[in-house]
Parts: sequence; C-alpha cells; structure tokens
Amino acid sequence: MDNFTLRPAQAADFPAIRRLIRVVRINPTGLDWRRFIVAEAGGQFAGCAQLKPHGDGSLELASLAVEERFRGQGLARCLLEALLSGSPRPLYLTCRAGLGVFYQKFGFRALPPPEMPPYFRRLNVLAGLMMKFPGVEEGLLVMRL
Repeated sequence: MDNFTLRPAQAADFPAIRRLIRVVRINPTGLDWRRFIVAEAGGQFAGCAQLKPHGDGSLELASLAVEERFRGQGLARCLLEALLSGSPRPLYLTCRAGLGVFYQKFGFRALPPPEMPPYFRRLNVLAGLMMKFPGVEEGLLVMRL
C-alpha cells in the first residue's frame, strides 16, 4: 500500500465522497466530511470511510467505499484499520450480507436483533421491508466489534 496516502477529509473532498457513496449504492444519509478519512493515490481520490455517531450513543463504521479502479489492492483494509486503530468500542457497522466474511476478519460479528442498539434495530426492520421489493436480493447485516 505504498502508493496510497490516508488523511483526514477536507471540505473540498465532499463532492467526491458523496459521488462515490452514490456510485457504490450505500447509505447516503449522515455524510459529514469532518468525520471521514480519505485515501489518495497519485493525488487522486481513491476511497473513503467514516465513523458516524448515532443519537442512541452507538458509533458506526460507515461509508467505506473504494473507487473501482483502486479495488483489489488492499485499500478497504487500510481504511478500515486506520479507523479501528483509534475508535472506541463497541463499534457497529451495517453491510450487505455477502460482505460479512470480510468484516469477520477484523473481529466483527453479526448481531441478532435483540442485541442491536435502537438505531440499528430500526434499520434492520427497514431492511427487512426492503427485501420484499423486486430486485432487492441481498440482506443487511448488523455487526459489532
């Protein structure tokens, strides 16, 4: 990963963050550039991730996304490790069910609804409702570290 640089996001990064979040089709709510770290490669925006606080006191590792041309090079792992290194516990995340194995490598485990904080319990109910729509094929996992 010598060709990537991680740094705190700046206001000028916000359009790239918002665009990437939309492209990868993950939750676009609660995007605040001040909570993000970004990855650059050769001066180009390559990816991002944030720690997002919720009203119930829980903290979420969120908005982890990498530009397509930089995928498969370990950048998501680097972003994740950077956020994990200084974050308090417990730390939660939501992801598509197929990504659960990736996060398990870092110690995250899937939670049943009774163990979820209120914010994630509500999100889990909404995700269950969305599964009933045509074209929605993959469920949502709520995980905790």
